[in-house]
Amino acid sequence: METKGNNAKRRELPLYKDDGCSIFFEGYNPSSLMAETAKLRNLITKRGTLEILIPLCCSTNPVRYKKFRETLKGISSKTLVYRLQELEKGGILERHSYNEIPPRVEYRLTPKGQELVESIIGLLQWMRKWSKVGATVTITTTRH
Repeated sequence: METKGNNAKRRELPLYKDDGCSIFFEGYNPSSLMAETAKLRNLITKRGTLEILIPLCCSTNPVRYKKFRETLKGISSKTLVYRLQELEKGGILERHSYNEIPPRVEYRLTPKGQELVESIIGLLQWMRKWSKVGATVTITTTRH
């Protein structure tokens, strides 16, 4: 929630409450939250963005453009370049190009990007947990 004027302050999201049946956030306006987060939500939900960030989740070393190309099947070079530029412009990645032949370009996370990746790791852990559960569930039917 913001106040009027130049002294606008953003309220921190309250911690969730667990009443035993459901988990919910209390005390914030969903419309304000959606408006405040629209730009970054749009960036991280674009095709290829998570696929770009996952290799960075799995290493503390910079990732070369070539590695992204090898890892990201089904995403054109044009889309990859555009998405990397968007992530750089959004302050998520920093790009370092070396004056070498052949050219070498590496990407690493900024502090802002590191925070994002820490959140993504939690999401990936959740996905792995529930993907395994879903994969082991079998349905059997019996005929009477």
